[in-house]
Amino acid sequence: MSEMAGTKKFSLGRIFVYGFLSLASLLSLFPFYWMFVMATRPSAAYNSIPPTITPGNMVVENFEKVLGTIDFFQAMWNTIILCTVVTIVVLMISSLAGFAFAKFNFPGKNAFFVAILLTMVIPPQLGLIPQYYLISKAGLLDTLQGVMILFFLNPLGIFLMRQYISGSVPDELIEASKLDGCSNFRIYRSIVLPIVLPAFATLGIIVFTAVWGEFLWQFTILRDPEAYTIQVALANLSNTFNIDFGMIMSGVFWATVPLIIIFLFFNRFFISSITDGAVK
Repeated sequence: MSEMAGTKKFSLGRIFVYGFLSLASLLSLFPFYWMFVMATRPSAAYNSIPPTITPGNMVVENFEKVLGTIDFFQAMWNTIILCTVVTIVVLMISSLAGFAFAKFNFPGKNAFFVAILLTMVIPPQLGLIPQYYLISKAGLLDTLQGVMILFFLNPLGIFLMRQYISGSVPDELIEASKLDGCSNFRIYRSIVLPIVLPAFATLGIIVFTAVWGEFLWQFTILRDPEAYTIQVALANLSNTFNIDFGMIMSGVFWATVPLIIIFLFFNRFFISSITDGAVK
């Protein structure tokens, strides 16, 4: 009798948890669904009462308006290049720096690490003018290189990698590798790098999505339409007196689709990085 009661209680608990998670998932997905609905409707549907919640038949027409207003595919390609290069560089720099802070002792180690973490609390707007001046002097205005260089040093990435390497790479393994004659870079390449691959997925998704959605710095640096990223290009959809919300939502929706696909593709690696910390 007690076992049946325990099973019933456990089942009811699981039903409550799954029900709550399902509701939370639906609430989280609703903005994306509403964005799709607006992308298939005329501009007037944006302010309609009651709100429109069913898709329309203007998905192709609205997207054709986007293509006629901005160079959507060029901006998308520029954004993919920007995010990919930044993500790869950040992963390399962060893992190398995290390895150094986690497994090596050198003068000023803690001071350097604290200084890097303190940069996370500085609002990026404060550095906008000096950063713009430096990029201008370097001749990198209106270039993707000028946008990229600001994102290469990622304090959050260094912190995450330092914490992951500290808990996942045993000191004994490092010492044994040194006794075998391995250089520091060989230890990083052959031992540390395979272990931190799950953490790469987490950091990679964070960096990729952050750079994809960043607007202020990209808008400040890029003025040439050929170099526009998707965020800057979408901003030009509303530079008219008669704003077409259907066109804007269509552009935003199709600009979000690649990001969703990338997240779903790397989702299993993201989950494994949370649950997998063992040395293999």
